[in-house]
Amino acid sequence: MIEQHSIETYAPEIAAGKDHSGGYFAAVRLEDFSAKSIAATAIYSRKDFYKISLITGNASYFLRDEEYRFNGNEWGLVFTNRYDPYRWEVHDGICNGFSCMFTEDFLPLHTHLRPADWPVFNGEAQSVFHLKDGDKDLFESLFLKMIAEQAAGYTHKYDLLFIYVLECIHAALKLEPEAETRKQTAATRLTDGFKNLLSGQYPILYPHQQLSLRTAQDFADRLAVHPNSLNRALKEVTGRTTSQLINERMMQEASALLLHSNWSVSQISNSLGFEEATHFTRAFKSHTGKTPSSLR
Repeated sequence: MIEQHSIETYAPEIAAGKDHSGGYFAAVRLEDFSAKSIAATAIYSRKDFYKISLITGNASYFLRDEEYRFNGNEWGLVFTNRYDPYRWEVHDGICNGFSCMFTEDFLPLHTHLRPADWPVFNGEAQSVFHLKDGDKDLFESLFLKMIAEQAAGYTHKYDLLFIYVLECIHAALKLEPEAETRKQTAATRLTDGFKNLLSGQYPILYPHQQLSLRTAQDFADRLAVHPNSLNRALKEVTGRTTSQLINERMMQEASALLLHSNWSVSQISNSLGFEEATHFTRAFKSHTGKTPSSLR
């Protein structure tokens, strides 16, 4: 069975760097990693967080049966997600650089985007880059800003750290050669339509706002297809079912509202379309392993 590692494995001091309104973020120098953290990176496993790594040294990154090799003084930039297992192998015991790690709920409430919506994390764009010197300087400056800001006492530092993460993502997207227009199939067109409907419902900004599309049937009706056809298309393109995608995004929003708003559990439950708060609590615990109150 493939293991799953938590963010605390790689940054034990993470609790001290937790956003007071929810979410975890840590920017670290790779040379400061503990022996335990380094050993954990060699295990083929999923992580419960997203990571951006800027590395130099003789190392290999293994993802989906592929090896990405970095040699000597070469610099690489790697984006990893919560879904794909991976591992690192350092060939001479030395690997320097930086990493920033963050959980889903690090993102502020005001954005409808989640990490999985960004191409570098969801497989729609390049996620491993061999950098030129000038490019390396740009990313190194961003990581140094993250480390400095992380240690600062600025009240809104997590908003600024979020901006640095965004800048890092967009700078990487600029490095990718202009891709040919993606070949549109019936499945990809249907998937794009579903994603637009799903993301368009978020974020929920007011307690009286309520989701209008909650079930696979709701989305299928809006897209004028049979639910089975929608499910097949999403499974083909994303590897997940309609219900999984709907529920995952709904629970992400629930977590964000619990952590970033002062709404009651009942108000959040109602906004997400649950008839009873107890139904919401049961669904939330099934998805996250925690009750709404314990997360808050």
